[in-house]
Amino acid sequence: MSLAIGVLGTGALGRHHVRILSRLDGVELRGVYDPRSEVAAEVAACHGARVAASAEELLGQVEAVVVAAPTTEHERLAVEALGRGLHVLVEKPIATSLEEADRMLEAAAGGDRVLAVGHVEFYNPAVQRLLAHVEAPRFIEIERIAPFSPRSLDIDVILDLMIHDLQIVHALDRSDLEEVRSVGIAVLSDQVDIANARLQLASGCVVNLTASRVSDQKVRRLRLFARDSYHSLDYQEQTIKGFQLEPAAGEGRRIVPADLEVERGEPLRGELEAFVARCRGERVPLVDGEAGRRALATALTVVAGVAASIEGVSE
Repeated sequence: MSLAIGVLGTGALGRHHVRILSRLDGVELRGVYDPRSEVAAEVAACHGARVAASAEELLGQVEAVVVAAPTTEHERLAVEALGRGLHVLVEKPIATSLEEADRMLEAAAGGDRVLAVGHVEFYNPAVQRLLAHVEAPRFIEIERIAPFSPRSLDIDVILDLMIHDLQIVHALDRSDLEEVRSVGIAVLSDQVDIANARLQLASGCVVNLTASRVSDQKVRRLRLFARDSYHSLDYQEQTIKGFQLEPAAGEGRRIVPADLEVERGEPLRGELEAFVARCRGERVPLVDGEAGRRALATALTVVAGVAASIEGVSE
């Protein structure tokens, strides 16, 4: 039986949710809603969807909903949908504050409703392959660099870009966060456009992250060092190069290539397939509300560190 689903928000990302859901097996796309009626109509027409007159009307006609509205609307829409007994996939970040995230988690508690968060990079096939292969990372270095775009300038580069990698770090190493040091500056907008953070985890793993949205090139790369191995993951190419330290003849050791095979795929499709599967009760990897909240908490700690560093410089 098909899962009746709707999409709230048909902007830059919401329209891709509509595109994929309109073709996804086991799903009936009941409709879309966006307060910009002309935008909703354009997206709906491209994918054979119906436009709802209001968010409330759409919520009354579905079993699950994708919330691709601005972050400031996440809590209101998600709590209302969860209160109606619907499954919810809300785009990242889960909310603008931990208090909002907690109210969303509370609304989802005590039932079989799914609250998922759209950290799409988690569903990158290369990330899933690395998660399945690597244990006990000791050092992780991540670069996420992109050319300037006027999109998402209402939030800083940490909540816009770095939060993807913060969620993946917590998936790779689930130990507690012990220390955060961060710096950043605004360059082309009123928000921080370049940021660097150093995380110390309870396991002993150290993480160095850089995020920038004022580059002339696009780089998305993760390097991971474990006790006897090294892997370099390219998010864009969906490739993982690696080397392994293994015993050699006698008492020596040698370094050998240890690339990991990756079956390429569209991460957003993987995210939606996982959400639909979890709505049906299947146990599949998913960024749930708790994971989304943890990524937000770490991101906000990085934001606070950047603000303190800027204040220190100005003094």
